[in-house]
This record gives sequence, structure tokens and C-alpha cells, in this order.
Amino acid sequence: MTLVAGAVAVITLYLLLQMFRAANPAVLARAIKIVGGILCLAVAAFTGIRGEFVVAIPIGLFGAGLLGWAPSGIGNFGNIFGLGSKHSAGNSSQVRSQFIEMMLDHDSGRLAGRFVAGPHTGRSLDDFDLPQLAAMIPTLDVDSVALLESYLDRRFPAWRQHADRDAAGGQRRAAANGKMTAEEAYQILGLQPGAGRDEIGRAHRALMKKLHPDQGGSTYLAARVNEAKDTLLRTHHG
Repeated sequence: MTLVAGAVAVITLYLLLQMFRAANPAVLARAIKIVGGILCLAVAAFTGIRGEFVVAIPIGLFGAGLLGWAPSGIGNFGNIFGLGSKHSAGNSSQVRSQFIEMMLDHDSGRLAGRFVAGPHTGRSLDDFDLPQLAAMIPTLDVDSVALLESYLDRRFPAWRQHADRDAAGGQRRAAANGKMTAEEAYQILGLQPGAGRDEIGRAHRALMKKLHPDQGGSTYLAARVNEAKDTLLRTHHG
């Protein structure tokens, strides 16, 4: 019986590790915060019942902060330990190509997108499954393909292992890459026009932490963020 229980434990641990490796980093971080918040609230309730309010109140506030329930004034309690939400200069960033507009939420790191041209104009990328989205790749320009691949990397982390990328890549049209405008740069960094050099630097650093390829992010989007920073800094220098 002990041998069977040990085998089940090993198999369960292996499956959990596989799920952890394949998980979306942003979703995984959110799940850890939720579980941590619930555990903190449970500990706070237990210690509160025992009358240990000096311990229960801080733990309860910390748990509420992780879950996003903390009222104004104490919502940053969790940030003391680096676990609370860290707000960047803007709420979201936007990157637009000929066919796709991609939005990045600064708090959660979630990528969302929609079609802005073509037969699916106005529809969210979330409306389509992997085979449908992969079938669209040959019909898109290079910039739109790069945005779509960034989205697929977040939603379907292992999709590249099963995609016939060479066949799709041979049919891509040439990119219509032009010089990035200041307006586009502000949208990408999630800043208001006229933002100062310090704001630009902070927004750039915050976004790179979420998008850098070494962190499981997108090479293309990281390059666009870098280009946006350089564009705005050149404007200030001029």
C-alpha cells in the first residue's frame, strides 16, 4: 500500500511540474497571488479566532492586498514584500499593424488582440482557436504575423513545436515597416503625449520586465518597446 501511495505521489508531482513548465507566466503569477491571498486570510481568521489580533490584522491586510481587496491607503501593503501590483506609468500599451491591434495590460501582463482589417475586422483573437489562427498566418503581413505569434506564445506556449512555420513563412508578404511616429511610441509605452524622460524610462523598464524574451516574453514586442523609447528620447533630444 505504501508503494502504491508513493507511486501516485511521484506521478502527481511529475504532472504538476509539467503543468508549471507549460503555464503562462502571467497566469501563473496571478494564480500564486490568489492562492497566497487565500492562505493569508485563512491564517488571519484562525489567529483572530484565538484572539491574536496583533498577528491576525497584518496578515489579513497582506492577504487582502494580494487579492486586490485592500481599501485605498493600505493597498500597497503587499508591495513592501514585492508581491503586490506594481503600476507602471500607464494602464495598457497598444501596438498596431496593418491587420492586428495588440493590447498589453501593465498590471497582469496579459496580451489581448483584435483584428482591425480583413475579413475578421472587429473580432477578438480570443474568438479563434489555434488551428484557425495558424491558418491565417499566410494571409498576413510580417508585422501582423509577428504580433499574432506573440499572442500565440502567451496563449499556446507550445504551439511552435507543432506548427509548420517554414511553409507559412514562405507565403508572407513584405513588411510595410515605416519610421515609428511619436504618437505610436506613446501608445506602445502607455504614456500621455508630453511625458518626460523619467516617465519614458520607467515605462520602458516596466514593460521590458514583462516582455523580455529571457522572461518568456516576446522578442518582437520587446523590440517595439525599445524602438518606442528611442523614438521619444530622440524627440526630447531634438
